[in-house]
Amino acid sequence: MINIAVFASGNGSNAVNLCQYFSNHPTIFINKIYCNNPEAGIIEKSEFLKKECIIFNKKEWISGEVTKLLKENHTNFIVLAGFLWLVPLDIIQAFPDRIINIHPALLPNYGGKGMYGIKVHEKVIADHQEKSGITIHLVNEEYDEGAILFQSEVEISNKDTALTLANKIHNLEYLYFPQTVEKYIIIYNKKGH
Repeated sequence: MINIAVFASGNGSNAVNLCQYFSNHPTIFINKIYCNNPEAGIIEKSEFLKKECIIFNKKEWISGEVTKLLKENHTNFIVLAGFLWLVPLDIIQAFPDRIINIHPALLPNYGGKGMYGIKVHEKVIADHQEKSGITIHLVNEEYDEGAILFQSEVEISNKDTALTLANKIHNLEYLYFPQTVEKYIIIYNKKGH
């Protein structure tokens, strides 16, 4: 089996969606959920999903502890599903081209440090954009700058608010994130990495 570690910082709706999508997959398995926020909703949801949730702090994140755990748990790929911390270099080097993130805007616009969740949608609406969307991309040392794997867009009407736009974006995430992760992993493995 190909083992995925899913990282989440909050409510974890994308993490839940991924777990459900891959629940009976013949070759891809989500073996652990990792969380950097002891108050996050995903912790309770992981119990319902029957997935172990590993909670870690900033020190463990930057000291190499999390990297060690990932290796011990036979992790092949990492998927960031609403995870807010910058990934340290040791994890990027341990999993080159094997860390996938989703961003709630059309990168390279509206990316970077501090651009996450509702903040992105508020800025897009404030700038009177006609469209927004999702970007699924590989992770490198910079926020939101890795190679883009997939984008999908939605029209923004003049009646849209940050909240209604967030709902449109969530629908795209639920539809395309698991499929894109699956497709990338299968193609990556076919190349004989």
